[in-house]
Parts: sequence; structure tokens; C-alpha cells
Amino acid sequence: MKRCKNIPIEDIDPDDVDDIENIKISRKKCKEEKILDFIIETKNPYIFKVNGRLVKIEFSNNGIKAEDAIMNIIKDLYR
Repeated sequence: MKRCKNIPIEDIDPDDVDDIENIKISRKKCKEEKILDFIIETKNPYIFKVNGRLVKIEFSNNGIKAEDAIMNIIKDLYR
């Protein structure tokens, strides 16, 4: 997750990035399973395309780093 987060957008080949419209996540799953599915479906959960343009996102969760929050969710799912 840290490697994905730290890749500069300038170093990304747009052809290697998922278009957000092509990422399908089941609405029937719980929040944690949706997050896990999103991570599995994408090559990099921090960078995707919207209308052909690259978008890089950052997360904030009350001072908790996104990668820590995501890893905690994954660990909880597989206990």
C-alpha cells in the first residue's frame, strides 16, 4: 500500500491505470468487504482514471493513515 501511495503521478502510464467506471463492487457487501474488493480490483487504489484523466487521491481518517486503516480492515476480515 505504501508503494502504491508514494508513486508520483508523473511516473504513471495512463494505459496501466483502471478507469473508475470499469471497477465493479457489489453493493450487497459490507463496507469492509467493499474496500477489500476495491483494493483487489485495482492495480493501485490511490490512482485511477475518470473520463480519461488520471486522478490521485489521498485519505484521512481522524489522523489514522489510510494504509493502516485498510490493513486493519483486512486483518479483521481474515481473523
